[in-house]
This record gives sequence, structure tokens and C-alpha cells, in this order.
Amino acid sequence: MTETESIAYDVVVLGAGPVGENVADRTRAAGLTTAVVESELVGGECSYWACMPSKALLRPVIAQADALRLPGLAQAVQGPLDTAAVLARRNYFTSDWKDDGQVAWLDGISADLYRGHGRLAGPRTVTVTGPDGTLTTLTARHAVAVSTGTRAQLPDLPGLAEVKPWTSREATSAQQAPGRLIVVGGGVVATEMATAWQALGSRVTLLVRGKGLLNRMEPFAGEFVADALKEAGVDVRTGTSVRSVTRENGTVVAVTDSGDRIEADEILFATGRVPHTDDIGLDTVGLEPGSWLLVDDTLLVEGTDWLYAVGDVNHRALLTHQGKYQARIAGAAIAARVAGTPLLDAPWGAHVATADHHAVPQVVFTEPEAAAVGLSLAEAEEAGHRVRAVDVEFSSVAGAGLYADGYKGRARMVVDLETEILHGVTFVGPGVGELIHSATIAVAGEVPISRLWHAVPSYPTLSEVWLRLLEAYRG
Repeated sequence: MTETESIAYDVVVLGAGPVGENVADRTRAAGLTTAVVESELVGGECSYWACMPSKALLRPVIAQADALRLPGLAQAVQGPLDTAAVLARRNYFTSDWKDDGQVAWLDGISADLYRGHGRLAGPRTVTVTGPDGTLTTLTARHAVAVSTGTRAQLPDLPGLAEVKPWTSREATSAQQAPGRLIVVGGGVVATEMATAWQALGSRVTLLVRGKGLLNRMEPFAGEFVADALKEAGVDVRTGTSVRSVTRENGTVVAVTDSGDRIEADEILFATGRVPHTDDIGLDTVGLEPGSWLLVDDTLLVEGTDWLYAVGDVNHRALLTHQGKYQARIAGAAIAARVAGTPLLDAPWGAHVATADHHAVPQVVFTEPEAAAVGLSLAEAEEAGHRVRAVDVEFSSVAGAGLYADGYKGRARMVVDLETEILHGVTFVGPGVGELIHSATIAVAGEVPISRLWHAVPSYPTLSEVWLRLLEAYRG
């Protein structure tokens, strides 16, 4: 192993996914020299194995489902999707798993890229083992930001490694549809991939340990999605756990806790994520390898004055857009501390990620879509708020009927009875992903019902559901 001399930067970023890229963007904008370390592809999980490829797979599925509900168009889109064309378009959106464009972007902001495995080697120090074994030492004058994200968590089943199960990476990058696919899990990855691969020609069996799907959203969201998956042909089995998995002559055999034997060509485990921190040198700075990194609202790791943890690795909100938000906050906080300017750390200040606690939006790109921001009814009640939930069916909205014949969907807002601001909003139905930002503004902005009454939705759009919700609340 060849060792180079130590190179100093103002900031060193460990991980070049969208979160690390945004930290670098903000620190470079503040005039701070910045190094970025990446062991895989610049652009990270989201660009190549998560957000982008999964949504590229799902978009034709959703578009066809919408078209099939429109007389005059439905006959033109009958029949199966062109799976090869869908996969080719997915490949395009991942740049065929090449990161030249992302590297060029880093070059454009004058951040220095170091390819290789980065590890902390004490305070403000990162060592990078390059592909050729060269060891480079980077020192940070001011901050190191860990943005290494998460990886798929697999259950502790004997012999699972020999089965070669799919994780989210294989599910979003497969180059052909398996004839039969078992999906284990009931969350976002499980429901989205069940939706996609069933439409692309696989016979999907969805095994869910709990009582329903999407258990972090309002219960009705998971119910709508479950009904649609069943209607599409997915075999949805709730209250079911996998007891054993083997691969026999190329065929996956899963045995459930009830003794059912299910055969498939592939099996996808979408059963959670763990922090990608087991081999990044946390022990050299007194932290536990493999742990989530606890941070304050400026994203500074507790007990340090130089180490930041940004994105999924801090376990605050495991969503790309929320990680990028944290990155913008962390970059601004680092710059303020370096400059010695006052830290604006009151709630909703420029240097704190307050939205992580109160206004986290999410869209699940199933068919129908489910979207939510803020607290569910149960979460609001558990937090001690006096609240009222108001539900409206989208069938009461003219825009829904125009969107598609037989449109099915529901909206809920959770209203604080003392302040009449919204703690949370949930939509489920075709196209609702594009509605959620209005709800995010209402929740983050703490806009009271009295002012929302004057926010007039255009007619005839899906957004008119806001008027129906307000009318239902006011009576």
C-alpha cells in the first residue's frame, strides 16, 4: 500500500450521494475548500438503485392505469406493457450505471473527488484507500460530514446468502422480469416493487408480517393500495412471516410460519434499512461502528464540534429530499460557524432542520399513489395534541371525475383544535403525489384554517379537495 502526504481542506464529505453532493454544494458556495470521498458511484443510492430507477419503472405502470380509466383512450392502451422498452428507459435514467455526468457536476463546483473507501482516522481526519491500494489522508480544518446513507437489512434466516435474494438494488436494476417474484415486506419498497413487477409481467406474491401495508401512514392509505394490488393480480398475504428460504434447482422456495410453501424465480426482501457506518472508522472518534449517528438540529453529531451526520445515516427521516434539505442546513451551519456569524438556531431558523420534526413529506408511487406530510391522527394524539381528523372522498371533487372514470381516493387533514393549524395531511388516489406540496406548505407554514379558507383552489382540479376538507371541518 502506497501512502501519500496529508492534504488539508476546510470540509471533507464522506459519501457522494445526493446528500453529500448538496453538502459540498453549500460549503463550496460559501467559499470553503471541499473534498468528497466516494467508494461507489457519484450520485449514490438514489440515482442508481432507488428513487430514479424505481420511478422510471413505475411511471409507465401509472400512466397506463390512468389511461385505462378514460373512454376514448382505454382501447388504445390495452395489452401488456413493453417490458424491454420500460427497462431500457430505466437504464437511461440511471445513465447505464455510469457517473460521468455527476462527476462533471462536482468538477463544476470545484469540489475535489477522491474515489475509494473513506474512513475516519481520528478527529478531523479521513483516510481514503483508493482502488489501486493508494492511501490518501485528508484533514479537515473545520468539519467532516458523514453522508454514507444506509443499506438493505436482511433477516437472520439460515442459508439466506446461498439463495442470493434480491434487495432494493437488484429489484430496481434487474434486466428482465422474473416469471414469479416473492416480495417480503409491507413498506414503500415492497409496495412499489410489487406494483412495478406485476405490471411488467411477473406473478407477484407479497408477504406482509403486519396487518396491513404502509403502516407509517394513515391506515386507509395502505388499504387503498392493498385493494389495488389485489385487483392487479398480486397475491397479498398479511399476517405472514417467512420461516425459511431455500433455492432448489434454481427455484426459490419460501416456507411461511403457517407452513405454506411458495415457489418463485426470485425473492425480494424489503424489510428495512441499516446505517452504512460499520466500516467508516467511528471507533477512532469514540463512536460505535454500525450505529446511527445522533445529531442536533444543525446536524452536528452529539458530543462533537466538527463531525456532522447528514441524510439517512442520522435516522431522522430516511428520504432523499429530506436528506438534501438537511444537507442545505448543514452546509449553511458549517459556513456560519467558520465565519463566526450568529447561528440562527431557533425553530425554523436558517441553520436548523426543524422540518424533520414537523413537516416531512413523502410520496409512495404505487397505483394509486399515497402521499402524506406531518403527523398521522394516531401520531398527533400520541404526541398529546387535541386534534380532529377530517376525511373527504375524492369522488366529491369534480376534478377527480374528469381525471379518470371511477376515480377512487381519500383525503384527510389532522387539525389542532386549539390553534386550528394542520398537524398532518394524507392523500391517496391517482395523481395525488403532485398535491402534497400544497399540504407541506400548509403544515410547515402553520397556516391556520381561517387563512386556508382564502386559498381558493382552481376549478376543476384535484386541488379542490382542499375546499371540500375545509367545508367538512367548518360544517
